[in-house]
Amino acid sequence: MRRLFFALAVVCVSSVVQADDKWIQLFDGKTLNGWKMAEHGKAKYTVEDGTIHGVTVEGSPNSFLMSEQEFGDFELEFEVKVHDQLNSGCQIRSRGKTEADVEAEAAKSGRKPQGEGGLGRFHGPQVEIEASPGQAGYIYGEATPYGWLSEEPKDEKHSHNFMKNGEWNKFRIVAQGPRIQTWINGNKVADLTHEGIYKTHPKGHIGLQVHGIAKGTGPFDVSWRNIRVKPL
Repeated sequence: MRRLFFALAVVCVSSVVQADDKWIQLFDGKTLNGWKMAEHGKAKYTVEDGTIHGVTVEGSPNSFLMSEQEFGDFELEFEVKVHDQLNSGCQIRSRGKTEADVEAEAAKSGRKPQGEGGLGRFHGPQVEIEASPGQAGYIYGEATPYGWLSEEPKDEKHSHNFMKNGEWNKFRIVAQGPRIQTWINGNKVADLTHEGIYKTHPKGHIGLQVHGIAKGTGPFDVSWRNIRVKPL
């Protein structure tokens, strides 16, 4: 009887764990359903061999493939492989600039952003993706007045080697309130608390970046797979 009770208890616990699994798969491995291009960028995004594959287009500004769904507090996991000469990133809680964003920026800087940097420009916190040695995993304020949100990259001598160049790398991002934490291949990278960026970007889209490139360079590519998120 005790053995039977123990077996039933194990089944019940397993059922609870499965029922409590709130992970959302953001990429089905076959299509770009649930994703759309942000404004201005012209990079090419396709599905190849079960990955989202992004390729640079010369003359294009930074490009972003963004999730149709928005997220506030969450845990995000994905794997990424990036060309050694390409800078990339994962936007979180980001959005296109609205009229209110443009006016606020003009009031603060005295200059109204125009063209590719103005209305519709995808902006917000970005988790850096780049080859080693570098600043991958730290948080940058893409198209915001802040520049680097993380303190470590402000030291030009700072870098790490957590990224495996030319290979798949696993990122984990946890965003709760103004605190953002990141890991690369199990290594803790950033632990940032920034009230300013949280005030303007408490929630938003996830975005996969293909950075703009200099004339006469490229093409370079970056791929993502196993993208999933769990709202907190």
